[in-house]
Amino acid sequence: MIEFSLEKLLQSPDGEMKLDVNLKLEEGSLMTIYGKSGAGKSTLLMLLAGLLTPDKGKISYADNIWLDTENGISLSPQKREIGFVFQEYALFPNMTVEENLRYGLRKGQSETMVNKLVEIVDLGQLRNRKPHALSGGQKQRVALARALVSRPKLLLLDEPLSALDQEMRSRLQNYILELHREFNLTTVLISHDVSEIIRLSDFMVQLDNGKVINKGVPADLFTSDRVNAKFQFTGEVINMVRQDFIVIVTVLIGKDLVKVIANDQEAAELKVGDKVLIASKAFNPIIHKIS
Repeated sequence: MIEFSLEKLLQSPDGEMKLDVNLKLEEGSLMTIYGKSGAGKSTLLMLLAGLLTPDKGKISYADNIWLDTENGISLSPQKREIGFVFQEYALFPNMTVEENLRYGLRKGQSETMVNKLVEIVDLGQLRNRKPHALSGGQKQRVALARALVSRPKLLLLDEPLSALDQEMRSRLQNYILELHREFNLTTVLISHDVSEIIRLSDFMVQLDNGKVINKGVPADLFTSDRVNAKFQFTGEVINMVRQDFIVIVTVLIGKDLVKVIANDQEAAELKVGDKVLIASKAFNPIIHKIS
């Protein structure tokens, strides 16, 4: 388990803001941090990685102390054994794909891990290319593989898929899930995409103005009522048409259009552009606006 209690005074557009977070994360789980811009999400990841120093705090992983400001302990990012994937890829432009991955190896570590990751994320035909010859999705796969080549204890993902189109996001989500399970990773993800959060996360933390205001299972937090359903999908309302006593709601889920019958009460809460969750309960599809 990783436990952390971190405080840092930050400057926000509205003035000073104090980041004050105290959380526990089970090993092998994937936690998403969600919240509006400026809430302190990226700063929290930087503090966990050791790229920023808190005003006060403590971080422990299992029996290892990574940070304890009261006792003057602060391990470097390398000693914390953390993998970090940024939105901007941060690849070395003068290195090939394979060289970028090899750069992430620990001193004396075998290159077997490089070959394994090249295979898992389908980089075999790209291993001799440099970043300028790669698409955005390919660059992000390289960044993800490089972050994992040293077998980190904690993987930090700072909105790694936000610049990609929906099809590529979906493919990269598959890679993240596969790698998370393959290497039994403990992962912290920042994301604004509700469907991505529900698909990937075991647990979600909502951050606002530097404080945790909500936490729990994503599907529960994003719906007004808890839904016991055999399937759940998230999408966007693109059309609503009234027919007699019902409203036909057309929802875009990935590339597919799904039509759901809504009653007047459900339809009254919806408008075109809303993010919704569609679930099955007692064999009937139901639709919930995501708060």
